Amino acid sequence: MKPWFTIDQIDEKTHIISEYRHWEETHCYLLEGNDRALLIDTGLGICDISEEVKTLTDKPVTAVATHIHWDHIGGHRYYSDFYAHEAELNWLAGEFPLNMQTIRGMVVDRCELPQGYDVGTYQFFQGTPTRVLHDGDVIDLGGREITALHTPGHSPGHMCFWEAATGYLFTGDLVYKDTLFAYYPSTDPQAYLKSLERIAALPVRRVFPAHHTLDIQPEILARMRDAFRALDAEGKLHHGSGTFDYGDWAVWL
Repeated sequence: MKPWFTIDQIDEKTHIISEYRHWEETHCYLLEGNDRALLIDTGLGICDISEEVKTLTDKPVTAVATHIHWDHIGGHRYYSDFYAHEAELNWLAGEFPLNMQTIRGMVVDRCELPQGYDVGTYQFFQGTPTRVLHDGDVIDLGGREITALHTPGHSPGHMCFWEAATGYLFTGDLVYKDTLFAYYPSTDPQAYLKSLERIAALPVRRVFPAHHTLDIQPEILARMRDAFRALDAEGKLHHGSGTFDYGDWAVWL
């Protein structure tokens, strides 16, 4: 059986840690600075991501999630130092809108689980962050600065992480190739458009999504923005209007 985690290298100090054995194909990103490292998203929590991280850096690691959904904070329990956006602190304190039975069902859905894994032990991470992030906050790793951009739409406190020096944009669940989810009650299609407007204006050189294929180019940012603009102009940018397919991506409203 193939390993749970797959490691890819972006550059000397940036790695991708992926979970291809689950249908969501979640990607986490390890960014190393001179003083410390930042782990953007910690995955499903089915296997111990910290063991993989230790093979890639010996620097202290801070975890941060693009948003507080179960498949992005599963490994947070391994990191006492973690950051979160102010708009989703309640989800870290017992107010997440899905129950454990539902979450556990999604953990095992279309997943090649490790032998002997007991999903009944799966817990939704809860905790108090060491730093509360706001739009525009800078995370200094020592010779490497990452800016947190508040990009709501998929969730109230969703963040993209922007590294101006490299042109790297880590998009979380705001942008990826497959069906974008904007139909949950906690999503906001109009906010989604505003977030796409914002990131499409950045001088992005590389896009790094939280799910599915890594073969994704910055041009998709403008395509998604334009599609959302068109849906808005047609009066369709609201919950319940349906699923709209654009070839290499779609959006479920």
